Amino acid sequence: MTHAHRPNFVFILADDLGYADVGCYGARADVTPTLDRLAQEGLRFTDGYANSPVCSPTRFALMTGRYQYRIRGGAEEPLSARTRGNPELGLSPAVPTLPGMLRAAGYATALVGKWHLGYPPHFGPRRCGYDEFFGTLGGGIDYFRHCDWHGVHDLYDNESECHREGYVTDLFSERAVDFIERAARADKPFLLSLHYTAPHWPWETRDDRAESHRIGNALYHLDGGSVHAYRTMVRQMDEGIARVVQALAQSGADAHTLIVFTSDNGGERYSDTWPFVGQKMDLLEGGIRVPLIARWPDVIAPGGVTAQLAITMDWVATFLTAAGVAADAGHALDGVDLGPVLREPSALQPRELFWRMKHRDQRALRAGAWKYIAIDGSEFLFDLDHDGRERANLARRHPERFAALRDRYAAWSATMPPIPGDAGVYRVYGKDDLPSPGG
Repeated sequence: MTHAHRPNFVFILADDLGYADVGCYGARADVTPTLDRLAQEGLRFTDGYANSPVCSPTRFALMTGRYQYRIRGGAEEPLSARTRGNPELGLSPAVPTLPGMLRAAGYATALVGKWHLGYPPHFGPRRCGYDEFFGTLGGGIDYFRHCDWHGVHDLYDNESECHREGYVTDLFSERAVDFIERAARADKPFLLSLHYTAPHWPWETRDDRAESHRIGNALYHLDGGSVHAYRTMVRQMDEGIARVVQALAQSGADAHTLIVFTSDNGGERYSDTWPFVGQKMDLLEGGIRVPLIARWPDVIAPGGVTAQLAITMDWVATFLTAAGVAADAGHALDGVDLGPVLREPSALQPRELFWRMKHRDQRALRAGAWKYIAIDGSEFLFDLDHDGRERANLARRHPERFAALRDRYAAWSATMPPIPGDAGVYRVYGKDDLPSPGG
């Protein structure tokens, strides 16, 4: 297959973005004109989901195309800096990955932005299929000092720590543009994973450089920020995405590049998850339902909307199929190829989606319009078509359906490794230990 017939892939991942933080999903502020235009020129999913309501587990699924529960590190919610040096808690180089399989097929591959799948020497982006890496190894970092919440500097160019001046969202956008331009000159198909830290805490805009350096410790941001700052961060991320789209057009790669935009989980403090309840860390819809936009001029008709159930890990199967690359035979994919719905948005594929969380002992299954969910030992049945806010528990009104979904969840759970015990990494977050710093 020649390059002329092999699509490029740009996967853009926001961090902690709420369902209604994007204009075409009902945002209350006009801060995403580029994303709204991509939706107008492509396909918008109304029922797109993250593999987890917290960061690292979703990223395990995105890399492997499989439920994150199959990998030990995927059980941490999320991976924290305390996992440094742990040889088990990360994405093993032995596990087949999307960038690794595409690279073996001749693709140039790059990760720009957030890794958060384990620390060197055991783990790292270039050990898992990426030709190059520019970004942060851990969770959130200060946008100007590029340090984590403990004050440890965390910005890398490949394996080397690097010090750059600038707002990190802009640095990521600039590096993404540079990669596209270099890949175009090399005349190679490419995968660009552009994983922003925005709008994850600390809630800093381009205008907050002086305040960042004055405080000198990102911990203060756990009690700082504002809705205005948050929305400005989203807008500045959108401006970077505009530069990426422009670079694709100028390189001549625009028509045969599949761009996907989504979030790693639902929103948190300043996010807008309307019309859903719940947020990051919850298996309620606000914690897992996310914006999902796909644009591919060669294939996707403009202005489409689909109710297809889709989840993060599906994009591995979708990209591999589009590239004509076979998945690893020893690691069957749990995700499905979304290619048919990209071509015909009304051609919905029936399916079931499953989640589990150690936090609050949460379990969930979505099958069609119905959702089974358990939280802290209480069980619920919701009809999402008529009750997207998950208010009316229909378990007693529909006992047979409730029992069937609960049994179906149990059958799926039995195929997954058991939830591991406390390895000294996971704990329930209290008032003074918010989930934001790690994920």
